[in-house]
Order: sequence, then structure tokens, then C-alpha cells
Amino acid sequence: MNTVVFESPLGLVRVSGDVDGVSVISCTDVSQTEGASVNKPDQAMAEPVQQAVQQLQEYFAGSRQTFDFLLNPAGTEFQQTVWKALLDVPFGTTQSYLALSRRIGDEKAIRAVAAANGRNPLWIVVPCHRIIGSDGSLTGYAGGLWRKKWLLEHEGAFAKSSQLSLF
Repeated sequence: MNTVVFESPLGLVRVSGDVDGVSVISCTDVSQTEGASVNKPDQAMAEPVQQAVQQLQEYFAGSRQTFDFLLNPAGTEFQQTVWKALLDVPFGTTQSYLALSRRIGDEKAIRAVAAANGRNPLWIVVPCHRIIGSDGSLTGYAGGLWRKKWLLEHEGAFAKSSQLSLF
């Protein structure tokens, strides 16, 4: 397993994976990464990891809206179904948890969908940040609601203003 850590506007991003694909992308505050060192992908690293780092850096720079490297997240069949559905939520848009539940074919599974969304191991790339409450609130984001707001503003889903409800 190869792991790269790099700085982003939202903290340190950790990308892990191998030749079968990227399995984890996460972000933490710099203050919470005691002992973690920022590194760069090198030629010995698996190609999907190298591609992920490059594409995420392009995303943060505002020059990329989609990702096309190989993904390999570990999860249950249900979680995989939810994560695949998340991939269909376009850049610059949002969708409610209820709408996502309906898209996977089970409106009553809204709590399970929300739980699977919260266990998404591929931050940004599988865009769980684009899922919001039916009332437009930014509920349920493991990376912190301030990061979710930043990502949605970065993508143009919301104007940079106080229009966004954090609760």
C-alpha cells in the first residue's frame, strides 16, 4: 500500500492505494497530524495513487471537476451501491439524502444511506459533500461542516455567502 500526504486548503490530505486503485482519501487538520510528514508521489508509487494526488491538486487549483483514476474502496455491498450513486451527483450541484435514497431504489433506507455516506472512504472524489438535508442544511459531514461548506462554495454549488445553513 502506498500513501502520500500533501497540503491542501482544507488541511493535510492522505491518499492511500495500490495498483488495484485508491482505497482511502481523507483530510485532517495539520494540528491533528503529529508525526505525519508531507511527501510527494514518486515513480515507485502505484499509478492510481500518483494520478489521485495530481487530480486532487488540480481540483483544489480550480482546474478539475471530475476524476478518472482507479478506485478501490472497501465496503459492504450496500455501501458500494450508495458510493456508486454518489458518483452520479455532478460537480456544482447538491442532492438531498432523501433524493439519494430514492435513486438507489429505497426511500425508507434514508438513515442507512446517510450512514453509508458518512463512511465514504474516498473524500471529495466520491462526492458525499454534495449531499445535504432536504431543507438545504449542511448536515452530517465527517470532515467537519466548515469543510463541506468550503467544498460546495469551491464547486459553485452555493455562492460564498451566509446563504448556507450549517445546522
